[in-house]
Amino acid sequence: MVVCRYYEAKYPSPGDIVMAKIAQISDDEIGAYVKLEEYGGIDGMIPLSELSRRRIRSVQKLLRVGSSEPMAVLRVDQDKGYIDLSKKTVSAEEVQACQDRVKMSRKVHTIVTHMAEKRNVDPQEYYEKFVWPLYAKYGHAYSAFKVAVSNPQAVFGQFNLDPALLDELMVDISRHMKPQRAKLHAKIDVRCFSFEGIEAIRRALRAAQDTATEQTPLSIRLIAPPEYVITTISVNPDEDIKLMNRAIEAAEKVLKDEGGALKVLVSPRQVTEHEEKELQDLMHRAERENAEVSGDDESDGDGY
Repeated sequence: MVVCRYYEAKYPSPGDIVMAKIAQISDDEIGAYVKLEEYGGIDGMIPLSELSRRRIRSVQKLLRVGSSEPMAVLRVDQDKGYIDLSKKTVSAEEVQACQDRVKMSRKVHTIVTHMAEKRNVDPQEYYEKFVWPLYAKYGHAYSAFKVAVSNPQAVFGQFNLDPALLDELMVDISRHMKPQRAKLHAKIDVRCFSFEGIEAIRRALRAAQDTATEQTPLSIRLIAPPEYVITTISVNPDEDIKLMNRAIEAAEKVLKDEGGALKVLVSPRQVTEHEEKELQDLMHRAERENAEVSGDDESDGDGY
């Protein structure tokens, strides 16, 4: 991959969490030298004392040359080119946020450098012309590229790009930014013991179903009374989780008006393939049990 910093700032600021690639462990093991990928591979250093809150005897046991680790920036001396880092102060949440950001930055960088190589242009020219301005406007150029998939002019119109360049850029963006489909589940408990209990539950579930959109259809299935599961396939999980919450609220309102109640057993969330399989197994088991109960009832009737 072409070496070029991802962001307009040449150096990180103290307090930033950056991705540091371990380049070398010092001979005397007083620390390790790293390269900051996001800043064009500039050098940094992490002292032994900043590796862990626990007492350690060997840097080799905590760091592996060639691996990348999120680290906190302690000090930056731009004149001397010194950047001191810490690993022990970085929380699990900060690690995840850094990994997510760098993953997006790498995808943007791949698109930019590919375009630059095809046109024999220094990637920094594209960074300066439109990528860094998009970081400033959208928070991350990745977010801008996602918008561009459906509305290129809204994102790139301000930059007066050559039409051929824009066409090629959009081909690359569309290929790399293809939406990932996620499975969302929620589990609810619905009860209504009024005179119209069963009909009230049906109306409540229809109200939930009516909140669905063409882009995000909702499936509501019975697991076993009184539990139901709401599922959908989403390319925009954050927004569709909100939609599922609105569906639950719609059902709850109908039930309350009828004297019933709704309890959220599992809030809307993205599930793994394993969790999806577990749900399918549960549904099939419930169907078999219901069929067996139905068969028993019929046998009892035949005996009269």
